[in-house]
Amino acid sequence: METYLLHIHHRSASFLPFPQRHRILLPLTIPSLPQRNLSAVVVTRSTNNTGAGGLAPVHARPAPASSEIKKTVYNDNWFNCLAISYMSSSIQATLGMKIMNTKGYEGFVEAATFISRTYGAMEQQQIVMEALKKAFPWFILFMASSPNFLQFSLTIKIRSLIAPSKFSRELFSRFTTIFFSWLVGPCEVRESEFHGRKENNVVYIHKCRFLEATNCVGMCTNLCKLPSQKFINKSLGMPTNMIPNFEDKSCEIIFGQLPPADDPALKQPCYHKSCIAKQIHGVDCSS
Repeated sequence: METYLLHIHHRSASFLPFPQRHRILLPLTIPSLPQRNLSAVVVTRSTNNTGAGGLAPVHARPAPASSEIKKTVYNDNWFNCLAISYMSSSIQATLGMKIMNTKGYEGFVEAATFISRTYGAMEQQQIVMEALKKAFPWFILFMASSPNFLQFSLTIKIRSLIAPSKFSRELFSRFTTIFFSWLVGPCEVRESEFHGRKENNVVYIHKCRFLEATNCVGMCTNLCKLPSQKFINKSLGMPTNMIPNFEDKSCEIIFGQLPPADDPALKQPCYHKSCIAKQIHGVDCSS
């Protein structure tokens, strides 16, 4: 901390080191602050004298915080609202109890945080898989798992579409961007190299809505990534690898690829003090 004397003259103001004295001397203490907390101080000189010495008033305004993050605002259309309500109902039906006090996406997140707060990691994944089975059209799941279902040609055609191929992988990508943007936010289909050739089998999520709403690593892995991968692979026969980026909250869904045995996403530590689910809902978000 440094101490100076403010020397006030009739038409100017200057700083003189202590203990030098000259005319009107006012003690002025300037604390040493960390650079990140410095405020931008603007000193202006009025054209008109404001009193003895003509010292203009000092105006201070805080410097903008560079780390300030704006939360994405969503305006859900009728389809998104219908999908959110339907999935929330499937979760409650799986649990056999009403756990939502609010509607819309906030109610959906409320149901998810209840599961994360109440059940262990494996139980959370199982609950989500059961909820997906209830939410997904039953006839598609039945025909996907039963190749000889009444030997209908329609069944054979559907299974041929779902069976892993370039067409099916790209179909899954398109389907995800159209029908699941309400869950994850804006996303797009991207090209990747699959066995030496180009395919549009990747869905890129710019900023995951669910991860942004919870800011919780454990909820991302146990309520989204792991159960979704297992459900799509086991129930629909499509190997799927979801790669979340916990830095910018983006995510890649790669159809036709199994997740690695040593998945880096499962080693991601908690967000600690910035975890919304832990702070607000008391979730034990260790993944």
